[in-house]
Amino acid sequence: MRDSTNTQKKNGTPKITEGKGIASPTTLDGQTQLENRFMATQESLSSSRQRLMKQILDEPQETFFLSSREMGKRYGVDSATIVRTIQAMGYKKFADFAHDLRELFVTQITPYTAMKAATQTNRSIISRVNQSLDQDFENLKSLKSTLSSDQVIELAKQIHRSQRIIVLGVDFAAGLASLLTYGLVRLGCDAEAPIGHTGTVQGKIKLLTNKDLLIAFTFGRGLRETIEAVQRAKEKDVPTFGITDGPKSPLAKFCDQYLIASTDRSSFLDSYVAPISVINAILVASAHIKPKRALEWLEQSDKEYENGKRWYREDQ
Repeated sequence: MRDSTNTQKKNGTPKITEGKGIASPTTLDGQTQLENRFMATQESLSSSRQRLMKQILDEPQETFFLSSREMGKRYGVDSATIVRTIQAMGYKKFADFAHDLRELFVTQITPYTAMKAATQTNRSIISRVNQSLDQDFENLKSLKSTLSSDQVIELAKQIHRSQRIIVLGVDFAAGLASLLTYGLVRLGCDAEAPIGHTGTVQGKIKLLTNKDLLIAFTFGRGLRETIEAVQRAKEKDVPTFGITDGPKSPLAKFCDQYLIASTDRSSFLDSYVAPISVINAILVASAHIKPKRALEWLEQSDKEYENGKRWYREDQ
């Protein structure tokens, strides 16, 4: 999560966690800083430098972790040629270029390319497990230091004002949608996380009105089905709220409001520790905004606990 200015609609800049995880930073036109810089300086570069840079940009997953010497060796030139080429593009240091090359890589990341990049480093399995835990911890620290509690509370109020709530997540994010929906239903909210093919989601969106709410989860480049559902909801004047990993993600672009939770990863799988913590915060706020209502609904569950049918017993 970023600070309160970054969590507001379409404001702020993405945080880059150098060497620690994977984000998805892009400029407003959908291009990375490196792509924009290359386009701006391309005509002033010699043909050999253009070819060299196009090769590098075409395979960032193979190059973002290389030094200037290693990169030169890969493309059959010396390191000085690499440095002079990036300087012609306006970079003062190779480290700045490497930073932007990494940004380009993460906009193209897939589980395969992330796993392949991770295997480029020589680590033991124990080290990789510890690295994964360390990355989760870093994501939580970022969330703790920048979470906009006021915006979480505003979302909780909007949840209580809404007649119906559709919570949308696809693929791995479907688990996040189900978790938030389960908690909201326990608090007496009319919430649903539609599953199934695209037609099911489209049908649910058609039923929504401006008195309802769509909450969507998607990260990185954004899954088409999720983004298009938000766009259709906007056309119907349905309030939309996104939970994503950057202020310039497609979901942040189209939702009325959004919260940011880092999903920086250490290997092939996005880290959802921070988004789950956001869900917990939303549910806590939703419960305590109307504690009497929450207690009434939770009391019904409490009766299930008391009769013992809910829990496994040895004598059953």
